[in-house]
Amino acid sequence: DVGCGGGWFFDRLSDLGGQVEGVEPERALVSGDVLLRHKIHVGPFDRSFQPGKQYSLILMLDVLEHLDDAPAALAYAVELLEPEGVLMITVPAFRWLWTSHDDMNHHRTRYTKQTFARVADLAGMRIDTCRYFFHWLVPLKLAVRAKECVLATQPTPPTVPPRLVNQFCYGLSRLEQFLCARLRIPLGSSLLIIGGRRGGWSSSARPGS
Repeated sequence: DVGCGGGWFFDRLSDLGGQVEGVEPERALVSGDVLLRHKIHVGPFDRSFQPGKQYSLILMLDVLEHLDDAPAALAYAVELLEPEGVLMITVPAFRWLWTSHDDMNHHRTRYTKQTFARVADLAGMRIDTCRYFFHWLVPLKLAVRAKECVLATQPTPPTVPPRLVNQFCYGLSRLEQFLCARLRIPLGSSLLIIGGRRGGWSSSARPGS
C-alpha cells in the first residue's frame, strides 16, 4: 500500500490473504505507537525502496496527484508487480473541480481518463478498468469552487464531520456504487484505475476470476 499512512487499510488487505506492507513518505503519519510500524517503510516511493521481491497487489490510493514525476513512480510500481499482479489506483478527477482542498493537499494536478492514459503509457502500465466515481460529489465540488471564486475567503483545513454525516456519506457512496458502477457515467470527482503489467493477465481474464 503506497501512501499507507499508519496502515489504515492493512486489516482489510490482510483479509485477502498473504503478507501486507506499506510505504509512507510522511514520517509524522507513522508515529512510534502505530501497531503495524514494522510493516511500513518510511521514505519516498522511489528506487530507495528496495523490497527484494514483487507483489501480487499494489495500491496507490490518492498518491500520484502529489508527485512531480508520476510516470516514474507508476513505472516503478509496475516493475514491482508480479507478472499477473494487479495495480489499483485512485486519483482526483477534472481540473475544473479544483478547489482550495487541492492547494492545501499539495496536489500537482487532477486527472481525466485521457490524461491518465498518457501517464500509464509512459509507465508501461496496462489499463483494464478506468471509470469515474463519487458522482454525487461533483455538484458539491462545483458549489465550493463557485463560492471560492466569489468570496475571497482564507481556506482552512477541513474537520472530521460528525458520525451521522459520515454514515450518510458512506451510505450514499455505497448506493452510488450499487446503482451506477456499470453505467460508466462520464463525470465524478475521482477516477479509479485497475490494471497491471503489459503482457500479463488482465484482471478480467485472470484464471479463476
